[in-house]
Amino acid sequence: MMKLSVAAAALFAVLGVGSAHADDYPSRPIRMLLPFSAGGGGDTLGRILAERFAVELKQPVIVENTPGAGGTIGIAAVARSAPDGYTITIGGMTTHILSPSVYKDLQYDPIKSFTSLGAIGNSAIMIVANNDFPANDLEQLKKLAATRKDPVQYASWGIGSTGHFCGEVLVQKGNLKMQHVPYKGTTQIMTDIMGGHVDIGFVDMATATPLVTQKKVKGIAVCTKRSPSVPDIQSYKEQGIDFDRDLNWAMYVPAGTPKPIVERLSGTLEKVLKEQEVATKLLGLGITAQYVSGPAHEKANVADIEAWRTVARDAGIKPQ
Repeated sequence: MMKLSVAAAALFAVLGVGSAHADDYPSRPIRMLLPFSAGGGGDTLGRILAERFAVELKQPVIVENTPGAGGTIGIAAVARSAPDGYTITIGGMTTHILSPSVYKDLQYDPIKSFTSLGAIGNSAIMIVANNDFPANDLEQLKKLAATRKDPVQYASWGIGSTGHFCGEVLVQKGNLKMQHVPYKGTTQIMTDIMGGHVDIGFVDMATATPLVTQKKVKGIAVCTKRSPSVPDIQSYKEQGIDFDRDLNWAMYVPAGTPKPIVERLSGTLEKVLKEQEVATKLLGLGITAQYVSGPAHEKANVADIEAWRTVARDAGIKPQ
């Protein structure tokens, strides 16, 4: 009887603690650790959601920027955090999909180290060119590349960036002769595109959309899906490129976070993303708000990692 009572008491204690955590959560401020520099697209996205989460959860959500190494330094810090629901983060292509192909000594497992609260929405990368560049779409770009002695030069914001990978998809799937020119950031890419110093550039939608809308540069294609931000510019698949993976932003907590807390946070994310004001703000960043449940998103991540790993292998991109 004594052994049974002790075991029952232990079980009751465990269940009681779990229930208390769920009932009391959140009882103090939440940290949103963002692996991006302040002022960038990922940072702006995080702050939009942090503001709404604070209202819904009735606790401050304090944004902390920890950039570096394509966001992997900040994401590694999240993986090491206590799985108690008081550290949340936002991840994108580089941090959770491309990182295994780019970084040799990654300090986390993109799948096993986290629990996804759900996808936030699909983003895109736009190919832009100077208005005088003699190609307006991928078919014309392919014909131009075939007539040139030297490869078409394409800029991205660094080796292993999403822009770099989108360029390599064109090389592999579109049979284009192109040469990668890595830059430190998208601002310099746009300066050189407008100055005619590089043929084409791969940049995020938040950077490209206003300049395309103002006709300071032109858009040639969108990697990989058409974006409502620039509805007239066709996607890769619409232009004959057989590659159609989502470029999702998502919200994560450390693996092992109690299920009731995960459900509370996931439900909050789903609710916030349905708000028209939030959807409009995200669209301004080139993100189409579309909630996908955590389990479904994690399953998609596994497939995406393998798809982009194949691109990296065929392009000769090796972990550094």
